[in-house]
Amino acid sequence: MDIRAVSFDLDDTLWPVLPAILEAEQCVDRWLRQHHPDVARAWSVQALRDLRDQIADEHTHLGHDLGALRRLTMERAFAACGVANPPVEEAWRIFYAARNNVELFPDTLTALERIRARVPVATLTNGNADLTVIGLHHLFHQHVSSALVGVAKPDRRIFDLVSDRLGVPAAHVLHVGDDPTMDVRGAKEAGMQTAWFNRVGAPWPLPDEFRADLEFTNLSSLASWLDDHFDQAQPAA
Repeated sequence: MDIRAVSFDLDDTLWPVLPAILEAEQCVDRWLRQHHPDVARAWSVQALRDLRDQIADEHTHLGHDLGALRRLTMERAFAACGVANPPVEEAWRIFYAARNNVELFPDTLTALERIRARVPVATLTNGNADLTVIGLHHLFHQHVSSALVGVAKPDRRIFDLVSDRLGVPAAHVLHVGDDPTMDVRGAKEAGMQTAWFNRVGAPWPLPDEFRADLEFTNLSSLASWLDDHFDQAQPAA
């Protein structure tokens, strides 16, 4: 394997995202109960989730922009309650702040620093995390998101863009992610090398032709593998 750059998925690869999402939904619900109790009574947390899923089905062209889908959800919820001049952006600000209050996996920061010392690294995400808020922005050379590109993984165009931005041919980029379809199959079909971040040790769910080149249960193991890989690649003194 000739690896010259690494791209990382974010949610559920560098941190568990579900706790942050659940807390963000609760923050919005508490805000609604305080400032718009009629809306809160009409739209529980679960009802807003169901509405968001419905809107996502109706607006498939926005599948790459999760923030837009959540704003549309709030617009419709407020409209259904007859709220004039709905404070959609305020609701989104509350959600977004909590959504970015993530807790990194214990080895994330150290592993990223080790890997960054070896090769250029980039983000490649379908999510809407803000690395500046989270405090990891400085560790990455490039940042690519589905909202920026206009398409989401596994569309190869998003993988092509990260390769272009890194200035490294796709065949020499290692993409690391937790989703077998979005990350591993998508990157493989775009010509990249792949590492499946399989923290729970689940069985590979796709046909073997899409199996990842590498598999790790934690990022420290990936950093150690890369250290060994690059050390072995050095010419003998």
